[in-house]
Amino acid sequence: MSSEQEWPPLPPLSTGLRGRCPRCGQSHRFSGFLKLRSHCEVCGLDYSYADPADGPAFSVICSVCIPAVILALWIEAQFEPPYWVHLVTTLPFLLLTCVPPLRPLTGWLVASQHFYKAEEARFVTAAPTQSPVTLPSDKDSRST
Repeated sequence: MSSEQEWPPLPPLSTGLRGRCPRCGQSHRFSGFLKLRSHCEVCGLDYSYADPADGPAFSVICSVCIPAVILALWIEAQFEPPYWVHLVTTLPFLLLTCVPPLRPLTGWLVASQHFYKAEEARFVTAAPTQSPVTLPSDKDSRST
């Protein structure tokens, strides 16, 4: 298909959570668990713009890891179990609640970047329109 074709805007939530291309909604966006493909196999969209950075990990840490640590601390305070109990209960709970949301969150962030046309900020300094105001020097302002 031509990259000049008009594509209808697709909602980032549906394409992102399913891991589909944000432009055509058909091709898979990931080549590994969290590794993005270089481009869409169907519409040819270049994914070089996509940079979710640490957004998904930060979201998971704030929403899931903190309650999981609170659970571990509660288990420790309430039951005072040996360390192997935490290894059997808390560690699997952390892994099962932290790892699975990473891929859908990454997909949603990349789809949102495409939908809202997010890009790197460009700061341009404008030329001054007026000459800078000079303040009187200390010698001029002193009265003798």
